[in-house]
Amino acid sequence: MRRGLFFILAAPGAALLIFFFLIPLAVVSKDAFTDGGGAFLRVFSNDLFWGGLRGSLILASTASIFSLVVGFAVALHLSRIGNAARTILVFFIALPLTFSGLIVAYGFILSYGRAGFITQMLAMVGVDPVTFSRLLFSPQGLAFAASYYLIPRVVMLLLPVFVNFDKAQFIAAESLGATRGRIIRDILIPQILPTAVTAFCLIAAVAIGAYGTALALVGTQVNILPLQLYSMISETGSDFPAAAALSLLLMAMCSCIIAIGEVVAARHERQDAHAR
Repeated sequence: MRRGLFFILAAPGAALLIFFFLIPLAVVSKDAFTDGGGAFLRVFSNDLFWGGLRGSLILASTASIFSLVVGFAVALHLSRIGNAARTILVFFIALPLTFSGLIVAYGFILSYGRAGFITQMLAMVGVDPVTFSRLLFSPQGLAFAASYYLIPRVVMLLLPVFVNFDKAQFIAAESLGATRGRIIRDILIPQILPTAVTAFCLIAAVAIGAYGTALALVGTQVNILPLQLYSMISETGSDFPAAAALSLLLMAMCSCIIAIGEVVAARHERQDAHAR
């Protein structure tokens, strides 16, 4: 009876996994290996791939580091306020997670584009709107826009750790004469670091794989792997086995980054279990 109930409860999740991941993955893998793996050789021999890989890693690193620092500060502040205020703020912080990448991009264009209201406000104090708006359509602007939906992910991961943190350690450190900076450096950060690494890996994988915001902001002017894949499967593309190979490489890269975060989190949990 218990086993039958288990299969009934697991069936919807298993169906989603099979029909929306395993079967598409099998079809893409079949296309990628139609010519005996030659598609992978064509991808690796293309200089655009290596340029796109470099661009994707730079974008992911820049956006993830910035998002992690801001998200760390926001989560730390939220953990120090009351439950009612925290709940309201978390609701608004989590809203960007419900938006698609295209909506985020158009929102930034309306805010920071040449005719955006923030750009026009800065123009009143002497800032050149053309020069300022040009930054939005650059790799730096793309990283800034990506941080809009990366920061909430960091906050959602770090906030429970901050809320459940044993603050008695701070009191003990202060009684021994430790400064606030040293308390954060020697007590808080070492215990938060595994979760921070997990958050960094998650948002880095999201930044590498996302293309909606990049497509709306920079088109194909910035060479990153998702936009390169988009170009290969658009109407101008013809080498679909190479596109399938690139999609597998992109998926493998994101999976490896997330796996690193999971390994760090699992190792930290084992260390906590042994300490107890």
